[in-house]
Amino acid sequence: MRKKLQIIHYPRLDTVMMIEDAIRSAKEYPTKAELLRHLPKKVMYQTFNLVLEYLQISNKIIVTKDGRIVWVFADNEKLKRLLAESKKV
Repeated sequence: MRKKLQIIHYPRLDTVMMIEDAIRSAKEYPTKAELLRHLPKKVMYQTFNLVLEYLQISNKIIVTKDGRIVWVFADNEKLKRLLAESKKV
């Protein structure tokens, strides 16, 4: 459950779309720090975290145990390949 925080700045739609595009087009699964550094425009850290939380709640991304961000919404070839190569538990 989400903690009640005072939100100073809510993201605009173009910011959310920019972060989505960066995650989708990444050649490798980025960490939060790598993703933030490689965005085309600067984003406040609180706003960036809010967008990532929204994307997780809406089941568009997952964060792996080692902190990598994976785009899982819709048809994702990288995810299919990762699942095919992974060990069954």
